[in-house]
Amino acid sequence: MRRAIALGFFDGVHLGHQALLRRTVERGAEKGMEPAVFTFDRSPREFVTGVPVPLLTTAEERREAVQRLFPIEEVIVAPFDQRMMTLNWVDFVLMLAQTYRAGWLVAGHDFRFGHQNAGTPALLSKKAAALGMGCDIIPAVTLDGVTVSSTHIRALLGQGDAEEAARFLGRPFAISGPVRHGKGLGSRLGTPTLNLVPGARQLVPAFGVYATHVTAGGRTYPAVTNVGVRPTVDTDGGVTVESHLLDETASLYGAACRVEFLHMLRPERRFDSLDGLREQIALDAGQARAYFNA
Repeated sequence: MRRAIALGFFDGVHLGHQALLRRTVERGAEKGMEPAVFTFDRSPREFVTGVPVPLLTTAEERREAVQRLFPIEEVIVAPFDQRMMTLNWVDFVLMLAQTYRAGWLVAGHDFRFGHQNAGTPALLSKKAAALGMGCDIIPAVTLDGVTVSSTHIRALLGQGDAEEAARFLGRPFAISGPVRHGKGLGSRLGTPTLNLVPGARQLVPAFGVYATHVTAGGRTYPAVTNVGVRPTVDTDGGVTVESHLLDETASLYGAACRVEFLHMLRPERRFDSLDGLREQIALDAGQARAYFNA
């Protein structure tokens, strides 16, 4: 069976990506083709420039989001390597047609591809037609006049604006990973925490304290989460994501954990003493409860 293939990096699988994926599913149903996604295992921009690009989602999280939101089983994650970087744009389209049996292509208005980004949406449409394939180019999706993009969402999270980021994503921003053993300080302060260490390419929101939902062990809990370097107690500078479950106790070490960021309560700050930190943690927990009860 030929495929209707959505093309892009899809970091975040935000509302703009979802419009593209929705069209791919529709075309697949209309043309009797299998809907599929073609994406890359790493950021092409980072590979080309050598400058790290913090990402909203890992390759596996992109796959999971696509499959959860749409009836798309096949997500092709191709390696972006030297060969892919130097592939002529025509050869890229031929690869989709011949190797991946594309019968219809769907791409965004700003999709660029091939060596030195020589391929454009107009060239993609023209070459697809010459090869007997259909092609849809999806216009920009906007909210309040602002184009939905991964770059804009990253900027919002860099400001700690979890609510606005969620509007553009279509769901709350989340960080996932296994629960790690920390230093036990939370327990000594009377607020035990679940600790995650973000991956090297995982974007984290602005350092601070957030009202969150934590999913682990098959349950979802309201929580208060600190993102940052713990300036009061740590000196190694490592970023951690520490969540205290509100009014719950659970032993979840080693469990897969997902932290959804809902609302920023305050920026991270240094306290002069552990007693001051303990008092602030109690205030943070109270503000988080008020947020959830509002």
